Amino acid sequence: MNQLLLRPWTKPLVFLGALLPVGWLLLAAITHQLGVNPAEALVRSTGDWSLRLLCAVLAVTPLRRLGGLPALLRFRRMLGLFVYFYVVLHLLSYSWFDMGFDVADMTHDIAKRPFILVGFTAFLLLTPLAATSFNRAIRWLGASRWLALHRLVYAVAVLAVLHFFWMRASKNNLVEVAVYALILGCLLGWRLVRFLREQRRQPLPGLPSAVTRR
Repeated sequence: MNQLLLRPWTKPLVFLGALLPVGWLLLAAITHQLGVNPAEALVRSTGDWSLRLLCAVLAVTPLRRLGGLPALLRFRRMLGLFVYFYVVLHLLSYSWFDMGFDVADMTHDIAKRPFILVGFTAFLLLTPLAATSFNRAIRWLGASRWLALHRLVYAVAVLAVLHFFWMRASKNNLVEVAVYALILGCLLGWRLVRFLREQRRQPLPGLPSAVTRR
């Protein structure tokens, strides 16, 4: 499987696959297949794909370690940038097609519906991650600071689920929310368990490592 993932054509294939939802939405818009409320369809679809790709990004490390697939790391940066791409489309769909770029209306909407504020906060946290996703940024920030910054993705995941929950709560439709919450909960929980295990393995200050391993 690793050899297959290392083939030169796999990255372009994943890239095209991540673009397919945009192509489908454009085709649906041109052929008037977005339903009676095209703005809502665009907002909902771009939001759904943002969440799906966020799950895919957070699944890379567990799959890489548990499945012995180090080649998956090749796709994480690209998938992360696609998360940001779909979040930007999600925000634009709301701001443009739903609110007509009316700042006063958007401000009133945020005050009336706090889930929009939560979603916008997730967008703001995601922006520096997208801006520093390149090797030059790692060298500029230093590896430790870069890693600390990119741990904000865990907060983004929590805010994304909360945003989705508040949006669907008024419609009493929480099945999809529960699925995403379960997936992201498992992915974040795996990281927490691994972190706690690594903390236990570290020797206590002033004690030889042999003593702490007993």
